[in-house]
Amino acid sequence: MNDTGEMLAGVPIALAAAAAFGASGVLQFRAGRQVPEEPAGRPSLLVHLIRLPSWRWSVVLAIVAFALQVAALSLIPLILVQPLLVTGLVWYVLLFAAFEHDRPDRTILLESTLCLFGLAAFLVIAEPGRGQGRGLESFWSAMLLGVAVAVAIGLCLLAAVRLERRWRPMPLAIAAGICYGVTAGLVSSLAFHLQESPWQVFTQWQAYAVAVLGPFGVLLSQNAYQAGPLGAPALAAITVTDPLVAILVGLIWLDESIRGGVQAALGQALALVVVILAVVMLARRAPHVKGG
Repeated sequence: MNDTGEMLAGVPIALAAAAAFGASGVLQFRAGRQVPEEPAGRPSLLVHLIRLPSWRWSVVLAIVAFALQVAALSLIPLILVQPLLVTGLVWYVLLFAAFEHDRPDRTILLESTLCLFGLAAFLVIAEPGRGQGRGLESFWSAMLLGVAVAVAIGLCLLAAVRLERRWRPMPLAIAAGICYGVTAGLVSSLAFHLQESPWQVFTQWQAYAVAVLGPFGVLLSQNAYQAGPLGAPALAAITVTDPLVAILVGLIWLDESIRGGVQAALGQALALVVVILAVVMLARRAPHVKGG
């Protein structure tokens, strides 16, 4: 398949993954408020959640979304896939309104349009290019990524312990977003091996890192939803952190590229700021938890 064909196939798949992630997020958020709160990172939270049918369905949707994400990453660059997943927040807000039998107002539609406009502007200006995805095959490169992830998540967990309760969801959500963004990078690097031989994937360390980092990100996101009286700030932090981290992984470790030059860099930065502002505004309209 040529580059244009891969783009035409990969973009709709990534958007479908975003919709599935958004639906999964709604179910996870609602389920997280029905179980006892647990300290950050403790697996016992998942034991409570798995007893809820709604959470089990959220896992099914997350698996479908992940499979679609892998399919998209095999066709188009990580730097393109992850920003497209931001649209999952739009689905999250709209689907939650449907669950509550409420109709989204014009402001939500305007903010959704702003989010999509900023996203489209970034992708048009950046012109993401696919790399060889071999950067993580170097021991020292992989070690650098591992240390960076461990330090970043460690600092987030330390902040979550020391901050007041009302601020605790933010570092937990950022840690979850880091897990998701790096996991996407690892999956993207595996996509090249998948094209060569499906069985070769299991000989790569990235596959086992994904098996650990992915579920840990889910656990941290549930901790973030539980930690404070509002789920919306946590949702915004995850949604923003995930693609930003994925972009860094793509540029530094996977040899992917975006258009250079001062004007292009300023345009990309401005577009990302628009996306972030729209995400934050949308998240303010995401579910507020009643009863704290």
